Amino acid sequence: MKVLSSLASMKRRHEDCQVVKRKGTLYVICKSNPKFKARQGATKGTKLSKKGVK
Repeated sequence: MKVLSSLASMKRRHEDCQVVKRKGTLYVICKSNPKFKARQGATKGTKLSKKGVK
């Protein structure tokens, strides 16, 4: 899965791609071609949001 700062190009990559928002994070989901999966933004309390905090 790619972590991207912008999902604009990923939305138009394939006709089966869907943009879904879950818990404040945007995901691009493509069931016919899973390599197009992408995520934008981290939610509170995940490993991504705590990466630089000790």
